[in-house]
Amino acid sequence: MRRLVGETTLRPRQLILPMFVAEGAEAPRPISSMPGVVQHTRDTLRKAAVEAVNAGVGGLMLFGIPKTRDAEGSGAIDPDGILNVALRDLRSELGDATVLMADTCLDEFTDHGHCGVLDADGAVDNDATLRVYAEMALAQVEAGAHLLGPSGMMDGQVGVIRGALDRAGHTDAGILAYSAKFASAFYGPFREAVDSQLKGDRKTYQQDPGNVREALREIELDIAEGADMVMVKPALSYLDVIRAAAEASPVPVAAYNISGEYAMVEAAAANGWLDRERTILEVLTSIRRAGADMILTYWAAEAAAWLD
Repeated sequence: MRRLVGETTLRPRQLILPMFVAEGAEAPRPISSMPGVVQHTRDTLRKAAVEAVNAGVGGLMLFGIPKTRDAEGSGAIDPDGILNVALRDLRSELGDATVLMADTCLDEFTDHGHCGVLDADGAVDNDATLRVYAEMALAQVEAGAHLLGPSGMMDGQVGVIRGALDRAGHTDAGILAYSAKFASAFYGPFREAVDSQLKGDRKTYQQDPGNVREALREIELDIAEGADMVMVKPALSYLDVIRAAAEASPVPVAAYNISGEYAMVEAAAANGWLDRERTILEVLTSIRRAGADMILTYWAAEAAAWLD
């Protein structure tokens, strides 16, 4: 009876698994603040990706951790850079069995940890960054990505990427725009996951956590520039923003159940304070109930197996 009258669905196809791959890693490297999540080797990435796809997840979002970084994040556009190599690995392994996504951002590749290149005064140069994003997007699609995830919150990033893709003939490549990405304290564990070099914060280009109308303007702008999907990030502290986005957006809405949200539940469950499986499913259901069409979550493969 409960199943018959249930209002909110949670299915494996609605879950996207973020994955990390580290250049030169000889064995998976555990991420201490995210129990159960690792920086993969190229081989273990392929194996884990196949397992996730067999579990029924809707997509994979890939992040690369290079050995060396520079001020321009040049490893992001290098065809032989770790992220592009890993994309080729997965596209060769999986073909079109799932939606292969790539993080189109420079923060993992810069020696200062910001999402763009810096000007002479040390501030992020929006327009100079856009030129690099265009090159990065082309490299990722040519490596096998079906969907790009520009997450740097640069003004105009979706339009520049869409234009570059179309001019190169990649008209079928999609864009999942990180349209409402807030300057959140919950990103902490992710910084460890990608070995971030960031000092300071990203408040000059990420969203103010108190602003909903501004987030909706950003979503509207990205859709006008050609976004195929839009994202709200984080998820749990921004369920109201997800709801507002779902009500306003003519394109699908994603939400990122981020590292800090994952870490809190895992820590509480490890201490015996929460029933882990029930809590995870309740968290994911709440994000769906708020209006997200798809959820990026580190529990994607595990939860997919429970749901099936």
